[in-house]
Amino acid sequence: MNNFWKAVTVLCAFIAAAQSLTCRRCPVGIFGTCLFGTDVQCNNATESCFTGEAQFNATGSLTLHIRGCLDTDLCERTLTGDILGAGYTSSFTCCRTNLCNGATSVQLSLTVALCAAILSSLWGFWEL
Repeated sequence: MNNFWKAVTVLCAFIAAAQSLTCRRCPVGIFGTCLFGTDVQCNNATESCFTGEAQFNATGSLTLHIRGCLDTDLCERTLTGDILGAGYTSSFTCCRTNLCNGATSVQLSLTVALCAAILSSLWGFWEL
């Protein structure tokens, strides 16, 4: 019977992992306020949710905040460059759970909730 529970647990984990990651998307945030924020599904398993900052070297005081999905290779990196002669520095911090990059609440996916309900009902059945 112990092998049965292991198989059910592994199956539920695979189903939950196969679903796309949901992240908070904020194309432009200024002074702590996100403009045009939405929730988005990342396209593939190599993407993480991220929070990023872009600071323009000329102004020093203006920092733009962005959020969304990002290829994991760019996580925890700092990039520098220039746009039209203005230098900038961008940094990215990533996380790998649904809405971990700034949503007010985390929601369970339907599949994870169903697996939890099935497991709890089976657990109660086998306890009898």
